[in-house]
Amino acid sequence: MYLSLISFFKFTILMGQLTLNIIEQSEVEVIASSAFNFRIELILQLGKNDLEYIFDISKDLAEIFDNNFLLNENNINKYFNNETLPFIARYKGEIIGYIIGVPIEKFETESWARYDKNLGKNNTIYTYAYIINKKYRGMGGYSKTLKKIYLNWVKKKNYKYVTGHVKQGLAKSFGNRIEIVKIFTNWYSSNTTFEYYRRELWFL
Repeated sequence: MYLSLISFFKFTILMGQLTLNIIEQSEVEVIASSAFNFRIELILQLGKNDLEYIFDISKDLAEIFDNNFLLNENNINKYFNNETLPFIARYKGEIIGYIIGVPIEKFETESWARYDKNLGKNNTIYTYAYIINKKYRGMGGYSKTLKKIYLNWVKKKNYKYVTGHVKQGLAKSFGNRIEIVKIFTNWYSSNTTFEYYRRELWFL
């Protein structure tokens, strides 16, 4: 499993108090599907039928970090909205993971963003969160499939780079064309060193 995180607190401030009208059934665009009841969807509008799955998966983040990473009805709209790119992995009707991409320009007021030379060029997607439910990790290639389809979709949208923050040393496992832009010690008071990486998409 690969987990890319920024501060939920900072992102909340950036996105502001967006209004989410929660519908009964999620509106999605199916990006890919298989004969084994597994598919990747882009969430266009999150519905009540999927809320509990999303909330449960966010508990895995809370276990690794703290309860501020829990998603609930009061903050879900800040991460699943028309200004983000929320992809979910669904297996047998159940959401088992998600990855959220955000144009880096949404973070232009963040101190770390100034280290990215592409800020303002509208060519970079920041991978905000990427996680698979712990009971499905290492099974069926769900995590790799979610990531691969996400990257390919972003490339088709003419973005040239994907960036993100991960624990130090993890980015090198992503393959070629990975650049470590900046190292951040004690990332948002986590007592953990994170690295900000940039990945070129043209060679995918």
